Amino acid sequence: MSVLTLLPIVFRSLLNRRVTAFLTVLSIAISVTLFLGVEKIRAGAQAGFASTVSDTDLIVGARSGAINLLLYSVFRIGDATNNVTWDTYQQIAARPDVAWAIPISLGDSHRGYRVVGTTSAYFEHYRTGDRLPLAMEAGQPFENLFEAVIGADVAEALSYTIGQEVIIAHGIGAVSFASHDNLPFRVVGILKRTGTPVDRSVHVSLAAIEAIHEGWGGGAAPRGRDRLSASEVEALDLEPQSITAFLLGLKSRIAVLRAQREINAYRQEPLLAIIPGVALTQLWDVVSVAETALSGIAAFVILTGLFGLMTNILTSLNERRREMAILRSVGASALHVFVLLVSEAVLLAAAGAVLGLVLVQLVIFVAAPLVVEATGVHIGQAGVTFFDLKTMGGVILLGGILAALPAWRAYRQSLADGLTVRL
Repeated sequence: MSVLTLLPIVFRSLLNRRVTAFLTVLSIAISVTLFLGVEKIRAGAQAGFASTVSDTDLIVGARSGAINLLLYSVFRIGDATNNVTWDTYQQIAARPDVAWAIPISLGDSHRGYRVVGTTSAYFEHYRTGDRLPLAMEAGQPFENLFEAVIGADVAEALSYTIGQEVIIAHGIGAVSFASHDNLPFRVVGILKRTGTPVDRSVHVSLAAIEAIHEGWGGGAAPRGRDRLSASEVEALDLEPQSITAFLLGLKSRIAVLRAQREINAYRQEPLLAIIPGVALTQLWDVVSVAETALSGIAAFVILTGLFGLMTNILTSLNERRREMAILRSVGASALHVFVLLVSEAVLLAAAGAVLGLVLVQLVIFVAAPLVVEATGVHIGQAGVTFFDLKTMGGVILLGGILAALPAWRAYRQSLADGLTVRL
């Protein structure tokens, strides 16, 4: 009897034990799904974070923490501990070594999406990914006071088009009881998708941010005659008093460290200047412990599933003693029995690995848009990577190795042992 003739026997044997085989495959598939899911989320989130901003030399905000400044200024996560005065921004933007500056003002929202107050420099100099500029899917950047430019996710989720009226709410919650409904905005531009928090932002001018807060005191909305109309607001001096943070591009990359040191030592007010790449590295250092822990847990889950496979084969040996003996009696050697059991384990491990790969693709396909909508963080996209293939190969190989123990036990059993009736 050759090894190839054992394959039909393997399939028929698994078919006869289809319930047990299915549960074994399912347990391996779930463990593989968990392991690959953790890796895909980690790699996708890291790539998404890294591609959010590029070609920016420094990010400047009120003195707090580097990671906190990076999160709220670039990723729209969290809030600033304090603002930066407009005079300070102008002085630093006027430095001879600064090529461009992008002011950012945060604190308002529209139906859960962050509103970003900025200037035309945002559309000229902001870069994502590999120095990719922002581009318009439709319309144009804002020019007048109450005009807004929205990201691709905002337009898609809310079904907004050019000319849509937008009411900005006070605060960053999805539901707000204080809105600037007396001063509506009109959508004049929709940005092309970037895969970054830009897609989930509503962009207006800094002057517009000042305009909608005219008459507000202590966070309370003006009432009655204190509520100004658009024409009344446009006649006011709308130069901002402060901003949340600003991005800087320098004329020479060589001057980055010197500029950072001088800004951090700024005497007029406490400031913090960070290099985006360095801050990102610090961010991943913070979360690396959690990543390692999750990967370790997922790996142990895979081992648990494979040990379950080995236990299943081992416990079934006593029930299959007569089956093994009959095979031996018709010409199968002890080696054939060994190969038969290992082949069953390899087949089950391979089926579980393939099913796990399919499941993780489905999970990423379904969950990725939901995670982006809820947090603004991209966790990657469906697709088979080299890591996936290595994981599948490792699961199959380990399944075969673990199955060698029960297979060796069956190899050692004599022909007479299987044909002896035990009372």
